Amino acid sequence: MAAGPAVEVVAGCYEQVLLGFAALPAEPWTVVPDFTHHAHTASLSAVAVNNRYVVTGSRDETIQIYDMKKKVEHGALLQHNGTITCLEFYGTSHLLSGAEDGLICIWNTKRWECLKSIKAHKGHVTSISIHPSGKLALSVGTDKTLRTWNLVEGRPAFIKNLKQNAHIIKWSPDGERYVTVISNKVDIYRLDTASITGTITTEKRISSLRFITDSILAIAGDDETVRFYSCDSQKCLREFKAHENRIKDIYSFEREGQHLIVTASSDGYIKVWNLDLSKIKDAPSLLCEVNTKARLTCLAVWLDQGSELKENCDKTATSSQANEDEKSSIVRKKKVCRTDKSDKTVKTDRKTTPKKRKLETPVQKKKKKRNISQ
Repeated sequence: MAAGPAVEVVAGCYEQVLLGFAALPAEPWTVVPDFTHHAHTASLSAVAVNNRYVVTGSRDETIQIYDMKKKVEHGALLQHNGTITCLEFYGTSHLLSGAEDGLICIWNTKRWECLKSIKAHKGHVTSISIHPSGKLALSVGTDKTLRTWNLVEGRPAFIKNLKQNAHIIKWSPDGERYVTVISNKVDIYRLDTASITGTITTEKRISSLRFITDSILAIAGDDETVRFYSCDSQKCLREFKAHENRIKDIYSFEREGQHLIVTASSDGYIKVWNLDLSKIKDAPSLLCEVNTKARLTCLAVWLDQGSELKENCDKTATSSQANEDEKSSIVRKKKVCRTDKSDKTVKTDRKTTPKKRKLETPVQKKKKKRNISQ
């Protein structure tokens, strides 16, 4: 049997299911259902990937781990008391999670233990982003603050007050700038000055944002359109209608020199687009699409590193991975979270690893239903 597909689109939805679709890079591209997994008891709110795992966060306060190499459930992380709002990997060594309980948790992905649990915001944590070096992270929350974190020591480094609550924060791939999103406004900051160098304003609320290059942003929101903006001039380089309903999430990655964009919409469709950066003023070409028939909430793309694929937003992290394995730059192991065993109400360090189960393929799902009916 041939090896698995090189590109796996994973999406969360209100129906409490993680959906997996194999995107087959042939001529023409095709998307076929690959698996479904019913690990959560509430709608999915966040998803993140590295070169082996997919993790999902939910309103049920849990983080579920999936081993994409073996196609099995790997366990659950139960540190938070509140909806998981954001998840982000740093290479293959660490995961950061944020939730409505105001906590940011730093996880070692080798043993899936919590290295540090930080009370990051007085309100909800709405978004986190790790600097490509792995030494800094940014977070925003409903307490109207933007916070910089020293990940080497696991402590706060800087707090900036905002006029309104930001719901997205993102580093550029080169780590020289970052952006915050407040409703329909994108503020662009320089790292060296920590000051705003420009602002992009759209007509509708922004739901998702991705750096295509160090200076080009893809922005999607509460309409059917994806827009590309220059961070330098703040001008719209191109916009195109991608869906029939509002866009819930957008993801970008690079494959064999191609810049590919994946969009998920409230219309239930996931679409894969090819963007020619040399012709940025031309609309991207649609490679393939699939109707999930689900109310989508979040999206990511798992790339088979064995096929020499690379996420454009994770280049620096993966290139420095050899150094990470020798000496982790994110919180030393001596700072492992521990619980007061006498307090049964404390939910800290509740990592569980249930018996591994294979992800359910659509075919298997049908067979189960047929057996029940008999």
